Amino acid sequence: MRDVSIRFGGILALDRVSFDVGAGSIVGLIGPNGAGKTTMFNIVTRVYQPAAGDVLFEGNSLLTERPHNVIRLGIARTFQNVELFARMTVLENVMVGLHTQIHAPGYMLGSAIGIGGKAERAARERAREALELVGIAKLGDRHVLGLPYGTLKAVELARAIASRPSLLLLDEPAGGLNHEEVQKLGGLLRRLHQDLGLTTLVVEHHMGLVMRVSEKVVVLDFGRKIAEGTPREVQADSRVIEAYLGTAGAA
Repeated sequence: MRDVSIRFGGILALDRVSFDVGAGSIVGLIGPNGAGKTTMFNIVTRVYQPAAGDVLFEGNSLLTERPHNVIRLGIARTFQNVELFARMTVLENVMVGLHTQIHAPGYMLGSAIGIGGKAERAARERAREALELVGIAKLGDRHVLGLPYGTLKAVELARAIASRPSLLLLDEPAGGLNHEEVQKLGGLLRRLHQDLGLTTLVVEHHMGLVMRVSEKVVVLDFGRKIAEGTPREVQADSRVIEAYLGTAGAA
C-alpha cells in the first residue's frame, strides 16, 4: 500500500495509508469499527478505486486491473459475512472459486454443478484437496444449507485456498466463532501458512487470534495508520491503547 486515500462523500475513509506485506508473511490489520480495514481489502480486490495512492502486488500496480482479474493474479479473499450458495454442496461451493482459473473450452460456472469433462475433474480434485487442508473433507457431498456457522467459515476458507493464491486476504475469519473454534482457527492459519507458504493479510477484531498468528500488525484508526510493528510492540503502543480503550489520553 502506498499513500492510499479514499473518500465516501465527506468522510475520509483512508488517509495516506502505507504498509507492506512481505512475501510469505502473516500480517494482521486491526482497528476499531470504522477504521477502514474492510475498505482497504475492497481496494486491493478492485471493488473500490482510491482517490490517491497506489497498490502494488509483486511490483505491479493493481489499480489498472479489472476486479475479475485479481484472482488470476494470485489474490483470494474471504468475507465478513459468509458468501456461499446454500443449495449447492460443500464441494461445489469450493469449486466455484476455481471457475476463473480452470481454462478449457466451454468451462464455466455450470461445470461446478455437474457438467462433465477434464476441467471439472481437475477442479473437483483441487476442491477436495482444499477441503482436506481445512479439515472438512468428509463433508464434501453435504449441502451447505443447515451446516453450523463455523463449518461454513471453513468452506469459505477452503474456496479461497483452492485457487492456490500467493496472497490470501481474510476478512474477520473468527467472526461468529466460539472460543474453541477460534483456537482451532489459529492453529489452522499457522499450518496453512507453513504448508502452503501463503502470504496472508488478516483483518480481525479478535485480538488474541491476531496477536497469536501475526508476525507484524498494522493498526488503523479513523482511516489513518497509527501503529505498525510486532504484536508485542503494538500491544504496548499508547496510541493503540487509546484507540481501543480511550485511556491513554485521559492518563
